[in-house]
Amino acid sequence: MDFQILDMAGARPEHSAVIVNFVAAIREQLLNSTCYVFSDNVQYKWHTKDGEEKTVIPDASINCRTKVRKGNSFLDIPRFVMEVLSPSTEDYDRGEKKELYRQQEIDEYWIVDWQKKTVEIYNLDYDQNGEPKYYLWKTVTEQNREELKIVHFPGLNITFDKLFAEIDMEY
Repeated sequence: MDFQILDMAGARPEHSAVIVNFVAAIREQLLNSTCYVFSDNVQYKWHTKDGEEKTVIPDASINCRTKVRKGNSFLDIPRFVMEVLSPSTEDYDRGEKKELYRQQEIDEYWIVDWQKKTVEIYNLDYDQNGEPKYYLWKTVTEQNREELKIVHFPGLNITFDKLFAEIDMEY
C-alpha cells in the first residue's frame, strides 16, 4: 500500500472553529434522519479509477450511506464534503482530493477559506461524454452572504455568519 505523507502541522484554531460551526449547525437539523454530519474524525476508503486504494479524511461530510463500513472507515461515499483551507493542505484540497471526490461522484464539494471568508461551492454534473465534472456553482463572500446554501440538501440551513462565527477572535 502506498502512503502519502503531508505536512499536517496542527491546524489553526480558526480552521477548527469553521468545522465545529458547520457540524453544530447541521447536526440538529439531521436528528432522526437517515443522514449524519461528521467532522474531521471520520475516514473514507475508496478505489481510484486506477484501482489504487485511497483513504481520505474530509474536514466535514454529510453521509446518508453509513451502513457500509469496515472498522472506522466508510466504504461508500458521502453526498457532501467540505474542506477548510490551510497553507499546508490547500494544494491537496484543490488538487488530488478534489479529483478523488469527483471520481467518487460526490454531489457537492465546498472549499472554505477562513482567512478570506469565502466558500466555493462545487456542484457535480456530467459532461457530454457522461464523465463526472465539478462546476463552480457559486463563490459566497461577505458581499453575497445570504446566498450560502447546501445545494443538495435544500432543507438544511447554515448562515454565513454562523459558519464563520468566532474566527476573528485573538487566540
